[in-house]
Amino acid sequence: MRVLNEIRFDNLRGDLFGGVTAAVIALPMALAFGVASGAGAEAGLYGAVLIGLFAALFGGTPTLISEPTGPMTVVFTAVIASLIAANPEQGMAMAFTVVMLAGLFQIAFGAMKLGRYVTMMPFTVISGFMSGIGIILVILQLPGLLGQPAPGGGVMGTLQALPELIGSIDPREAALAGLTLAVLFLMPARIKRILPPQLVVLVVGTLIAVYWLGDQDIRRIGEIPSGLPSLQMPVFSVAQWQTILIDALVLAMLGSVDALLTSVIAGSLTRKQVNSDKELLGQGIGNLASGLFGGLPGAGATMGTVVNIQAGGRTALSGLTRAAILAVVVVWAGALTANIPLAVLAGIAVKVGIDIIDWSFLARVHRVSMKGALITYGVILMTVFVDLITAVAIGLFVANVLTIRRLADVQEESVCVLPARRSRDEAPCAGLSCEERSLLAQGRGRVKILYLSGPLVFGAAAAISRQSPKLEGAQAVVIDLSQVPHMGVTTAVAVESTVRDALSQGHAVYMAGVHGQPRERLEHLGLRGAMREDRWVEDREAALKLALDQLPPR
Repeated sequence: MRVLNEIRFDNLRGDLFGGVTAAVIALPMALAFGVASGAGAEAGLYGAVLIGLFAALFGGTPTLISEPTGPMTVVFTAVIASLIAANPEQGMAMAFTVVMLAGLFQIAFGAMKLGRYVTMMPFTVISGFMSGIGIILVILQLPGLLGQPAPGGGVMGTLQALPELIGSIDPREAALAGLTLAVLFLMPARIKRILPPQLVVLVVGTLIAVYWLGDQDIRRIGEIPSGLPSLQMPVFSVAQWQTILIDALVLAMLGSVDALLTSVIAGSLTRKQVNSDKELLGQGIGNLASGLFGGLPGAGATMGTVVNIQAGGRTALSGLTRAAILAVVVVWAGALTANIPLAVLAGIAVKVGIDIIDWSFLARVHRVSMKGALITYGVILMTVFVDLITAVAIGLFVANVLTIRRLADVQEESVCVLPARRSRDEAPCAGLSCEERSLLAQGRGRVKILYLSGPLVFGAAAAISRQSPKLEGAQAVVIDLSQVPHMGVTTAVAVESTVRDALSQGHAVYMAGVHGQPRERLEHLGLRGAMREDRWVEDREAALKLALDQLPPR
């Protein structure tokens, strides 16, 4: 596996233009996310430069643009609030330590080749979680839209303070925020293809603040420190180490899912295979570097990635170009941000939050599955009003329980006893040859088959247990595993228990068609030594013949 991402110079014009376009879009977003998080506008810029640089260098998706994103900003905002509340002096430093640890977790995910598994989450949970994050982002920006500082207390604190915020609204800043939202929502698509609306409102809002409101007291970003960011050494608190680790794991998981879903979009647009494990390594190195220099955490950004590809970007050179342009802003152009109104950045962040909400799926999930709708809306409510971690944990638990229940129902159709008491019960076990039916008929109920098929995980164990009473009265039992390519531990234990129960009752047991992994698993359980060697038979018909030959006389 090559160390660096795909960097070529045969598409120089397209990559440079893609990088410049992505940088133009990234600048207002980075400033908005930095202010929204509470870490400062410079933290957003540092994150945009460092994550974009290292993910482009070491990632596995050449056209992916990585930077602070809405979901990562919302989670990091909660991290900052909780750690500062617990330790006012070192809380911000510990928050950046969380970003570093999240990067290390992502590097570990990539090294363990977990890329293909990271996105294996139920869509109902992902949609609900992302929509909840979008709602949180919108709610937290309401004070900024009204020209007021954030009251603190997160979502509940903002909602409780809303009547007071509305009563003391600043009409100048509210007008700027309204203008921002109007441009973002109403700008014609043909103009958006030429001029990013985020940059337009940033420039227009700043010009209004300078030339029309220059002598008035409105909230502005202020000058961002120029030059290179200072190194942030990791800071741990013994009292908070568990919180730090959990927060870092949440950031790492969210960033990994966000980045890999975006890389899938990039791969489909460019028709190129992406290396998900390598992408996690690149994302992890980027977040580690961002945390070390006081930057926001980030992931693959869908908007920047799509714009980069549409502008002609095809290799990682576009991402490097974007990072270089933003680095110039950080090092030499910090003073240009001094007059940017915070209300404009609040409007940009609100638009991002609204776009994160999965409106399309929320409008039709109840038609697809009522249980899925309950999971999705439940995750949204818990994300917004309870806790991000609790929302995902409970959502995953409920979704997986329902999946296991459905899987168990499906696998029950793959387990049956022959001959069946009713002919319709044989439908799932269709495939008996005429000769096999004849042999079963000759047994007159003294020979029965326990038939299993398909990959069997623990959901099948209960089905096997329910079929066991149907084996009563048989003197010989054939366990047919010829159509079982894989057997989970729980199912293997259930099969072993069925065999040992039959043997303890004096029945003859024949194992038919047991090969590969199922045979190895049953042998490790000691079943091989519990049975006669000649009763491990190659196929079902041979097992039936042997069982009939060895039946005791009536």
